[in-house]
Amino acid sequence: MGSSVRELAGATPATRDRYVDLLRVASLGAVVLGHWLMAAVTPDGVGNLLAVVPELQPLTWLLQVMPVFFFVGGFSHALSYRSLLRKRPEAASEVSTDSVYSAFLRARLQRLLRPTTVFVLVWGAAALLVQLLGGGGGLTGVTLRMVTQPLWFIGIYLAMVAFTPPLLKLHERYGWGAFAGLAGAAVAVDVLRFAAGVPYVEFLNFAFVWLAVHQLGFLRADGRIRRPALLAGAGLVTAGALVAFGPYPLSMVGMPGEKVSNMAPPTLALLCHGLWLVGAVELLRAPAARLLERPRVWRTVVAANGVAMTAFLWHLTAMFGVYGAMLALDVELPAPASAAWWAQVPLRIALAAALTVGLVAAFRAFERPVSAPPGAAGATGAGPLAALGATLCLLGVLGLSMVGFGGLLDGRTALLIAIPVSAPAAVAMTLGGWLLVERAGRGTGVRAGIQRP
Repeated sequence: MGSSVRELAGATPATRDRYVDLLRVASLGAVVLGHWLMAAVTPDGVGNLLAVVPELQPLTWLLQVMPVFFFVGGFSHALSYRSLLRKRPEAASEVSTDSVYSAFLRARLQRLLRPTTVFVLVWGAAALLVQLLGGGGGLTGVTLRMVTQPLWFIGIYLAMVAFTPPLLKLHERYGWGAFAGLAGAAVAVDVLRFAAGVPYVEFLNFAFVWLAVHQLGFLRADGRIRRPALLAGAGLVTAGALVAFGPYPLSMVGMPGEKVSNMAPPTLALLCHGLWLVGAVELLRAPAARLLERPRVWRTVVAANGVAMTAFLWHLTAMFGVYGAMLALDVELPAPASAAWWAQVPLRIALAAALTVGLVAAFRAFERPVSAPPGAAGATGAGPLAALGATLCLLGVLGLSMVGFGGLLDGRTALLIAIPVSAPAAVAMTLGGWLLVERAGRGTGVRAGIQRP
């Protein structure tokens, strides 16, 4: 892999925004480290360090960086979709645009779903075997339920991919007005939720909040974030005021037992937090760009980008593997946040990192991009078919993140938009949806190479 990384790094176009690649890797890395540190594992279950030590919750205002990843996604999606539009084989016709959309979805979903599908199938087979042999209790049961939880991020990201073309059109017409529309919708949802007590309306902010952050990436792609200090300051002050005087909790990640979470579903406070983070990372753009001009630094970013999704998918597997090995070897698990617990932190993180490296080595091949074969141009109906497939993938991945792999033999389900979904049904929706996207994208005649560093 070293020579291929060197070749990729050496072939980087001068016009490429290397800082975006760094932000992608850094945001996923921060999430991984955050999960490893916040997990308060005991023989009886898993808690949250931030609930044990509430004084640490202000750190989430720096370390809850998922908005940065979605912001970077908006930037990349805008560039990729516009590139495909320039390559379409015909003039701007409905069929041609339809084909471009399906090719765009196929290219993006491949990068997301190939490693995700392998993760799901491996864990599904392991979970079934464990439960057939009568296991699934204790830490093993907790692992089977929790190991799929990070898939919510994949589901939300799939929605962003699917909505890119129409929201990009709104951006091109209204600019900051398109972002303001989404942000205004998020405000309305929270007013209906907290002031009027309208039930279930809060779930709309899974779309409005995250798509608003995604929209900031479009603005970044067109060079329209010209005052990042103002953006960061406004976001930080507004988020602080909402937490101080409103119904919003201090933590920007979910806490066990909270009546209100800023994350699930997202709130206006989290959107303002996203504005603060986007402005802050934009302020660091110039010095980071100079650092990335160094060949060794850039090669490191390129290498990390090539395996980032695989590492993200398997990092909880590694963490629970470390804790499982400790229990198997009768190593004491100290009380969370005790002096002995803190003393173990460096060793636990080092072991989890080493195990993650091994898992990445085993599964990284599935993250490599695959070129789309040419097909017959102008496939009628390709766009709607691809949209249907993406919707099934979205629902399947979100459903699996909620239900996990515990209770497979008992028919365990979780509610997804008021519909009970089991793990086998969620996997079937994901695979079926991907098949539809593949079928639609292969017949478009649009060559959809996957851009990577």
